[in-house]
Amino acid sequence: MSKTSLIFDCDPGVDDAIALFLAFAAPDEIDLLGVTTVAGNVAAALTARNACILRQISGREDVPVHAGCERPMVRPPIDAGHFHGQTGLGDLPVFTPEKGVEATHGVDFIIETVMSRPSGTVTIAVTGPMTNLAMAMVKEPRIVARLANVVAMGGARSEGGNITASAEYNIYADPHAAQVVASSGAPLVMMGLDVTHQVRASKGHIARIGALKTAVSEASVNLLDFMARTEAALGSGGDPPQHDLCPIAYLLAPDLFTLRPCRMEVEAASPLTAGHTAVEFRLGDGPAPHIQWGAHADAQGVFDLLTYRLGR
Repeated sequence: MSKTSLIFDCDPGVDDAIALFLAFAAPDEIDLLGVTTVAGNVAAALTARNACILRQISGREDVPVHAGCERPMVRPPIDAGHFHGQTGLGDLPVFTPEKGVEATHGVDFIIETVMSRPSGTVTIAVTGPMTNLAMAMVKEPRIVARLANVVAMGGARSEGGNITASAEYNIYADPHAAQVVASSGAPLVMMGLDVTHQVRASKGHIARIGALKTAVSEASVNLLDFMARTEAALGSGGDPPQHDLCPIAYLLAPDLFTLRPCRMEVEAASPLTAGHTAVEFRLGDGPAPHIQWGAHADAQGVFDLLTYRLGR
């Protein structure tokens, strides 16, 4: 398996944190070119700081962090502090990181990186609202044809929604950005609620990670325990799904996931269904779709992968 040259666009976020830990822990498989952050789960200043904190815990100060967009493209900003806590990292102790963000804006970093590297070599993982990537596509449309792949956590088909009855949070937070990305023609893998709800952290999974006795594993257990308590308090039922873990796990071990080719449109105008992803598997005789939809995950395999990588 060749190394993936990756930009990780995120809004940390307790589940983004677990995904970042996995990406930081796989230097032999992922050439992490940089992390870009965006307003989403919490405000932009917090997501940028959180990424720097998680980078320091992981000992990966070699990876640059670039702060990106502070608000959605069109709609008013929202946040998910009710789930991620006021800081965005639950009750994980926060601190001023030794190394902060780079001077280059996240959108410009995406453009400069994609345009300066050979075409078809840069992959972007998105685990928050798609604002940064969409703005990069609008500002420099040539990046679309140069991307190797986009792997995003977002959307829902059979699972309805988790912020409204018909919308998943990341898409709802900036549906216009999701429209731009989905309609761009760039190769896109969508890890929506249909698949992420299959990847839930059980007490056994958490205990195995805790047994590693490292700074990253201890932080991971803190975050996972917080998610479990929050799920229970919100009455969601069941173990906490690891939404944002799925794109990174897919990049490391694609055989753990089953994808289906689809066509997808994003609703942005309706006050009732804004953020809804209309996913169609009946493809007809039209051009081959550029979107793949996550349908099934080997959850045990994902947690085996996470535990193994964090223990290396």
